[in-house]
Amino acid sequence: MSLEIFDELLLLAVQNGASDIVIKSDKPGLLRINGGLEEVDMPPIDGEDALAFVEESLPTNFREVWEMEGQVDFAYFLEQAGRFRVNAFLQRGSVSMVFRHIKSKIPTFEELNLDKDTLGQFVEAKDGIVLLCGATGSGKSMTMACMLNHLNHSAEKRVVTLEDPIECNFIDHKCVFNQREIGIDTPNFKKALRAVLRQNPDIILIGEMRDADTFDTAMAAAETGHLVFTTLHAASAQQAILRLFEYFPPEKHELVRRKLSESLRGVIVQKLIPSLEEDSRVPAQEIMVADSIVRSAIKEGKFDKIQALLDVSPETGSRSFNKELFRLVKEGLISKGDALKNSPNRQSLEMNLKGIFLSEGSRIIGN
Repeated sequence: MSLEIFDELLLLAVQNGASDIVIKSDKPGLLRINGGLEEVDMPPIDGEDALAFVEESLPTNFREVWEMEGQVDFAYFLEQAGRFRVNAFLQRGSVSMVFRHIKSKIPTFEELNLDKDTLGQFVEAKDGIVLLCGATGSGKSMTMACMLNHLNHSAEKRVVTLEDPIECNFIDHKCVFNQREIGIDTPNFKKALRAVLRQNPDIILIGEMRDADTFDTAMAAAETGHLVFTTLHAASAQQAILRLFEYFPPEKHELVRRKLSESLRGVIVQKLIPSLEEDSRVPAQEIMVADSIVRSAIKEGKFDKIQALLDVSPETGSRSFNKELFRLVKEGLISKGDALKNSPNRQSLEMNLKGIFLSEGSRIIGN
């Protein structure tokens, strides 16, 4: 099999709107379209061809990582299809790859059906930390790119991104972007983080909150007047806060609570739900705006109160997943079935959809 088959498969994926391409040695390629996997009608991909593709496509800087670790992230560009983020890895001694198509055009808030007012206030903040959370494939990177591109057309800022690999290419408008790719522009995240505060940024994008060092750097940047955006794998705003404390021993938790309560500006948790309007998916977001009540709960370690606070002050833009799913159903964007399937509290959402809500005192009231 010619190595051209990989380019043909990627082009086919883009033409069919696939978000990901999954390749496993000795199996046909798979395309992830609207969340589901569809097998391509093609001969199985030979393991030696898959290995040859990795070895030919891999930047020189990453070859030692591949040989030593048996897994590597890199970017691949195909002229007719655009840019792809690639994760290559060994499983049972053979090569597998997952390609993520990176769209060249960064969509607007309106095109993504996102809350421009609330997300806009995050990106226009003077300093602090904004966490964007969700599972792999939930659209976190595109939402973050959308937010930064909004700023790119409205304010003169200097933005430094640390990414592994770079996902969206920003074109300077009002902002000046410097995008650093781990392994190519800088050896690793640790060295990039150490240097970033000396690079005169107003805004820092850290591709992923990975460990205590990353968090400490983000906190130091926020405390010295920078705005930091980063991603985290978490299924809810409450879980996102709790996960940050997993990076530190118990004796440091009080200090972290105090610093986080001062620096956090908000948490956005995103899922993609099948759309009713067209063959696509709609982002559903749980949003926690760090107002004085939320900051107080974090400082005092009352994390069990966080989820209940999401719908207490709707004027700030905070909302729970259930509130967001309810809105999407009422606006005719998603089905009731898909809303219930993705709800963290199905029984409560079912009541809401019937017009029954619980007040703060747990008194049942009709809509």
